[in-house]
Amino acid sequence: MQCTALPVIQWRLAMFVTYLVVAVLMSVVLVVSAGAKFTRPPRMVEQMSTLELPFTMLPFLGVAQIAGAAGLIIGVWWGPLGVVAAACLTLYFIGAVAAYARVGDIAGTLPAAALAVVAAVLIGVRVGPL
Repeated sequence: MQCTALPVIQWRLAMFVTYLVVAVLMSVVLVVSAGAKFTRPPRMVEQMSTLELPFTMLPFLGVAQIAGAAGLIIGVWWGPLGVVAAACLTLYFIGAVAAYARVGDIAGTLPAAALAVVAAVLIGVRVGPL
């Protein structure tokens, strides 16, 4: 008789570890980006001008990124929050892609699109083990 539960347990563990590693890396990126939004270095000011967005949006965007990072980290322990945080971050970065595309900034679109894909992958790897 062969035990079939072991492959399922291994798969769930692999998905959880993948979520953990990617969520921590994504959270670091989000916190660094949020820090830039709060300190307003010249690069960030130029970027907001290029996107034709008001500077009053910067604190809101920074808080959204910190909330997303916190949701991903708490999602390690409470899976549904991790899924919701990843879904919200996916929407956040799709919005960033749209903002860059609106002004024709393809160079800015690519990093935002990559982060949207990473956030979407986080949804899948966190839903899997639930």
